Formats: sequence, structure tokens, C-alpha cells
Amino acid sequence: MFAKLTGKIDTLMTDSLILDVGGVGYHVFASRKTLGLIGDVGDAASLMIETHVREDHIHLYGFASVAERDWFRLLTSVQGVGAKSGLAILGVCAPEQLIMAIAAGDAHLLRQADGVGPKLATRIVTELKDKVQNMNMGAALIASPTALKSKKSASASTEDVQPVTIDQDVISALVNLGYGRTEAFTAVMQVRQKSNDNPSNFDGLIKMALKELAS
Repeated sequence: MFAKLTGKIDTLMTDSLILDVGGVGYHVFASRKTLGLIGDVGDAASLMIETHVREDHIHLYGFASVAERDWFRLLTSVQGVGAKSGLAILGVCAPEQLIMAIAAGDAHLLRQADGVGPKLATRIVTELKDKVQNMNMGAALIASPTALKSKKSASASTEDVQPVTIDQDVISALVNLGYGRTEAFTAVMQVRQKSNDNPSNFDGLIKMALKELAS
């Protein structure tokens, strides 16, 4: 079982490459983003590898980072998402973008990938939302408003729930203004993370979010 391959790029194709490792050419499928990052023919390259063994074939899938490989595994754990669809999604969304898109419930962004229709995009967002919220997101410290709301007890006061409701209302307003849902979600989260005096009303939050979007 291969975990990583390092060698020289022998051939580049639209959806794969041949990596020459000590004179042996490995045919490795990769996302559009990875193929755009690894270099040109003759360059040294190192890829994390996921091996799929089937009755009729053995396919190698290569990734420029551990994060991309892990997202491939996560995406293909969703029913209906095969290796081809997983690579297509990673071709349009970097791992950090996927975290934001799924946390924001932005199925539309996933539909930009070839072969991903509305139903499949919605299923991916629905099935992976809880997993995204439990991820260690490092400095981003992303927390979905929906996740925060779900953690409230049944006896939570109106005051406790209000900030979550405001966040959702502001995100909806920004979407209505023409911003993408992931873009709007990110702006609101950035305001919450950066501001020492977090706005507690709709007008204050949307003004700061619009400023964040304009920066």
C-alpha cells in the first residue's frame, strides 16, 4: 500500500500524471488544483497517495497536502461521492474553502464541481456538517451559527440565543445583497473573531461584515 511517492514528473494530463520514481512510472490521478501546483514535466514532485484497490483495477490518487488527502477520504465517505467526484470537488474548493462552505451550508459552491448536482451537494453538506464543526480549525476557529444554536439547552434564555439569530439574519441579508453564502458566513465569523466589542444588534454586525467584505 502506497502512502507517499516522490520522483520526477514524466507526463502531465488533464486529470492525472505519470510520476517517475526510480525509473518506474506511476499513473496518479489528481485534482485540478494539485496538478496546477506540483510543477512541470521534469520537475521533482512529492505526493501523498491514496490507493483504491478494486477487482478490475488499482488506482492511485495523489494529493499536494495531507489536508487534501484527508478531505478526499471524507468526501468519498458520503454515499454517491466517488473518487472522480471527490477530485472534482477538490479541484474547485481548497480544504479551507470546503470547511467554510460546509459550515455555512453552502451547497451551491459544491455544485461548481463537475458531476455534482443539487441533491448530491446537499447530501455532502448535510452529512459532513457535524464533522466539520468538530474539526480543529486552527487560527480560523470557525463555528457555525447552527452548531452554536444546537448546543443551547432547552431552557436557554432568549438573550443566549439572540446572537446566533442575529448572525443568521445578517448572513441571509448579505446573501440577498448578492454575496455568496460562504463569503457572507466567513465575513460574520471574522467580525466575531476580530472584534473585542462584538456587535449585539443587526445593524452593527452587518456594517462590520460589509466592511470586512470590502477589505
